Amino acid sequence: MKQNYLLIVLSALMLLVNCKGDESVIDEPGQNIQNGKVEGQVFAKNGTKPVGGALIFTIDKDNRVYHTYSDNDGKFTLTTPEGNTTLHIQTGNGKNFRTEIPVTVKKNETITVAASDTKLNQVAKMAYVKGSYDEIETIITGLGYTVTEISYQDLKNLNKISEYDILFLNCGSRSYTQTGTSSPSNDSDVYNNLSAFVTNGGSIYSSDWASAYLVGGNSNTTDCNAPGGFINDNLLCLKSIGSAGTYTNCSVSNTSLATALGFNTLDITYDIGAWEKIQNYDSTFWDVLVQKDNEPLMIRSGHYTNPNAPQIPVGTSLNNNYITICHQTSNGNSITMTISQNAWSAHQAHGDTSGPCTGNSNSGNIYYTTFHNHASGNIGKAGPILEYVILNL
Repeated sequence: MKQNYLLIVLSALMLLVNCKGDESVIDEPGQNIQNGKVEGQVFAKNGTKPVGGALIFTIDKDNRVYHTYSDNDGKFTLTTPEGNTTLHIQTGNGKNFRTEIPVTVKKNETITVAASDTKLNQVAKMAYVKGSYDEIETIITGLGYTVTEISYQDLKNLNKISEYDILFLNCGSRSYTQTGTSSPSNDSDVYNNLSAFVTNGGSIYSSDWASAYLVGGNSNTTDCNAPGGFINDNLLCLKSIGSAGTYTNCSVSNTSLATALGFNTLDITYDIGAWEKIQNYDSTFWDVLVQKDNEPLMIRSGHYTNPNAPQIPVGTSLNNNYITICHQTSNGNSITMTISQNAWSAHQAHGDTSGPCTGNSNSGNIYYTTFHNHASGNIGKAGPILEYVILNL
């Protein structure tokens, strides 16, 4: 397996304009709401990395939601009713990374939240399997978060992996088996456990040759009918036919990702061959986030579920008093957020539904990238995209 990396040579379009979500509720008949503004800048836990694309919202006494998003510099301005309230900051669906800040909003005034208060907290418990060609863990710890190393053999223990909310499967991790006899190409226990993990709400990051965990294959995928894996071959097919070269003018085709990054065009250089190329994929199952023309280079799904998987609790107990919901905004849009369980009945009465707005309500996310962090730690310009993946799993 060879190293590959991203070189971002063009940046374009600061796509994000801070929207003042749900402001239309101010004009409801009979309402006399006085507003102020809250501004600030969202950072990762290290206090230096701005976080773009974070959801920022407040909830008033009548359970109306006022929301906006941070721009690629992490900056935001939110219009919200005056009075004492809680400012919520979340990435992804809010299950894994979120912060809550008490604020006092004053009529016709703008208050600034201190940067020390707007750091995005880690709620998730995360683990990784050591790899030969990928060290996603260096990016995680660089952001100020914690992640635990587990072994390949630990993947055979469902009780063990169900302790975690997120699993990072590094490229080349199959070479770190303890017995030397098992690998993602022939280990049904690993496949079954990963299937149950995602079905019950756990999320997975997998890169390059670690596609074998998803779709099987011997060392890497050689055809579209490779044995093993827990994702059906008709949903994803990869072949280890990538060769050295540069993909120019690649597109960050997902609007939310482009907004969070601050660019939507880049060059991706694979410096040596033998990387996994996506041959076929089911567009109803996968969202394409980065691509070269019609070839996906980074994909995501929240649609996986296995009705035959055992029903087990997955993840940290810190989420026990929170629930992820799909909130229906007054302008007909919807946003996914995680709120206190105590507030659920009132939101349900407003027409909100349990679970995220997209994907399966109980399942976790799967991210797959053809590129990855170098084992040498030299990640080039892959960092911003992989940081987004970490915070949005």
